[in-house]
Amino acid sequence: MNPEYLSATESIGFPILSLLIFLPLAWTLLLLFPREARTVRIVALAGAVVELALSLVMLTALRPEVAGMQFVERAVWIPSLNVHYLVGIDGIAALFPPLTALLFCAVILASWTSIQSLPRLYFALLLALEGVSIGVFCALDLVLFFLFWELTLVPIYFLISLWGIGPERRFAATQYTLFMLAGGVPLLFGMLLLGLHDSGVAGHTLNFDYLTLLQQPLPAHAQTAVFLLLFFGFAVKAPLFPFHAWLPTVLKEGPVGLSALLVGLKLGVFGMLRFTLPLAPIAARDFFELIALLGLFGLLYGALIALRQANLRKMLAFSSISHVGLVMMGLATMNLQGVQGAIFQLANFAIVASGLMLMTGFLRHRLGSTDQASLGGLAQPLPRLTALFLLLGMASIGLPGTNGFVAELLMLLGILQVSPTLAAAALLGVILSAAYFLGFFRHAFLGPVTQPTVASAMDLRPRELLIASVMGLLVLTGGLFPSLVQNLTANAANAWVAQMAANQASALAHR
Repeated sequence: MNPEYLSATESIGFPILSLLIFLPLAWTLLLLFPREARTVRIVALAGAVVELALSLVMLTALRPEVAGMQFVERAVWIPSLNVHYLVGIDGIAALFPPLTALLFCAVILASWTSIQSLPRLYFALLLALEGVSIGVFCALDLVLFFLFWELTLVPIYFLISLWGIGPERRFAATQYTLFMLAGGVPLLFGMLLLGLHDSGVAGHTLNFDYLTLLQQPLPAHAQTAVFLLLFFGFAVKAPLFPFHAWLPTVLKEGPVGLSALLVGLKLGVFGMLRFTLPLAPIAARDFFELIALLGLFGLLYGALIALRQANLRKMLAFSSISHVGLVMMGLATMNLQGVQGAIFQLANFAIVASGLMLMTGFLRHRLGSTDQASLGGLAQPLPRLTALFLLLGMASIGLPGTNGFVAELLMLLGILQVSPTLAAAALLGVILSAAYFLGFFRHAFLGPVTQPTVASAMDLRPRELLIASVMGLLVLTGGLFPSLVQNLTANAANAWVAQMAANQASALAHR
């Protein structure tokens, strides 16, 4: 057991995490008052900007040298069940609230003119989704986490069904909801098993405190059921192959802004990192082959299917599935390089994958389609969009100098230490990612202009240019100065790895 990982820094006297969670939810009330759609957009954007500023304050106040939880807030919530309102954050999760806030700002700006019906409800749902998503990253009580996790379903269902752009948007919304509810069942049972493990300890019938559960890990024989329940529950939302069927449908039928959020905020993978592996470390070691092989299959399957896509949104959907597979392989290594690379890549998703999806939305808004047959020669009328799309695409395939290169290099190094064969297979997946992106880019952006709609298309507007430029700047910053991210996550990731190794060694000694 590594006490450094379990230590917690007390709150700074200001409940900044609670403010980050509940400010967007409270801000939705302000949208009731404006009458004009433009004023509604301005109020929504103002709330997202305030949220971003607060998240940056939190990030600045974080102490990277402290491996444990910081800004911890605790209050009794349901005494009879020993459930607490318990939030905190460490170096592993610290980047995700600011990136989430930044991404919601980008989505609001990207939706500025494309959302014409019910704008008040649309932006209210976006802000509500922002608050509960940040709650997922901060919750340290299993019941509180599950509450935030399930609450994400409500705004996503209505965003897809009411503002989707495809003819089957209501089917996509229903499919997504059913998949998430199906994944929530094993997740709930796994968390109940964890809570029941400490039945009777200290006079309590249940214990859902994450920090306490880390200190008192399950016996080795009891970890298998918990691991499998949590693993498959989180795998649905990741999405991890073969639980990915909902993602291509939602990304093709749903609104572009929500698509950017779904490919950028990998809540399911974060749940694996935060709960599944550290709370069942022996089972995680025993099921290394399951995690690594499902990750590898997802990496190769997603890349091969992406090669066959003639629609840009569907290509990006299968690209997302492929990249999730590589992250799962990095986590499966449970060594420092693999875990740090996985955390880095999870942060990159909010920049690279979301940025590509938002620019795909810009194309669709101009051309009415993102099918390959409707594109061609885009570089001539849209040079700024082309350049920034290419930059983000280079990051997605791991070009040196971009943030994607650093993350993929760390993960490949971590995998190589565990299995050279798996590392070679993972490298094949990385090569395939270059093949499908560059192939689609060549057909869509290069060559002669063949469509009148392409010839008359307008390049990026100022707000669109702002979104794409910020994403591009973050890509280069993460690639040229990776220590900014690594220094933030290093101590917490190292303590996570040490905690896993200590719990595994302790359990093996008692077998």
